[in-house]
Amino acid sequence: MPKMKTKSSVKKRIRITGTGNVKYKPAHKRHRLISKPTTMKRKARGTLILNDSDAAIILENFVPYQRGRKKAKPSPNPAQSKAIKEAKAAAKLASKKPATAKKTPAKKSPAKKGA
Repeated sequence: MPKMKTKSSVKKRIRITGTGNVKYKPAHKRHRLISKPTTMKRKARGTLILNDSDAAIILENFVPYQRGRKKAKPSPNPAQSKAIKEAKAAAKLASKKPATAKKTPAKKSPAKKGA
């Protein structure tokens, strides 16, 4: 079976990030900018990450040899990592506590009828 070809137009318009996301530049920022609203031009600035469902289509059909990249887990920020360490330490302490003897409830004497 012959190799699948990458679409030339897609090669020029997108990049695959190290985590497997599809990065692209928004459209409508090349010419006739005087007739376009400022907010539209501002939102089209820089690059964006394509939605996962659309990225799957791009990776499957247009750049076939990039689809094997795996998404990495995002690393937690310092506050989250501190909370994770504290939770692990608490779990470790809880597992080291000696098992206490189970207390059985005292039996109540039956109430006497008749007064």
